[in-house]
Amino acid sequence: MRFKLILASVKTDITDKIVDSAKESGATGATIIPARGTGVHEAKTFFGLSLEAQTDIIMLLVEEHRVMSILEAVKIAGEFHKPGTGIAFVVPVEHVVGLESQMEIFKEEVRQSYF
Repeated sequence: MRFKLILASVKTDITDKIVDSAKESGATGATIIPARGTGVHEAKTFFGLSLEAQTDIIMLLVEEHRVMSILEAVKIAGEFHKPGTGIAFVVPVEHVVGLESQMEIFKEEVRQSYF
């Protein structure tokens, strides 16, 4: 079984919407890491203090054949066509451990898809 990692950097107020959409499209779970970022535009300041936008990094480890449908769901839910809403990308995964409890479910899904 081959896996890929979808990483999405999004504003915190839309994290739940994106994760829910990804799950509806086949993701089995997500890891959310609080972050802060900077972009093309300078951070806003208030009395000399820099105000950086809080973001979340959403990590979705997904089966390779589900990547494009989940990525599309993330893009639509996050409204990535609008400037400054977020970014998502996919990276290859070499090895995975810790999914033993889910492997039987994956294998059953594969068997059902062939019959």
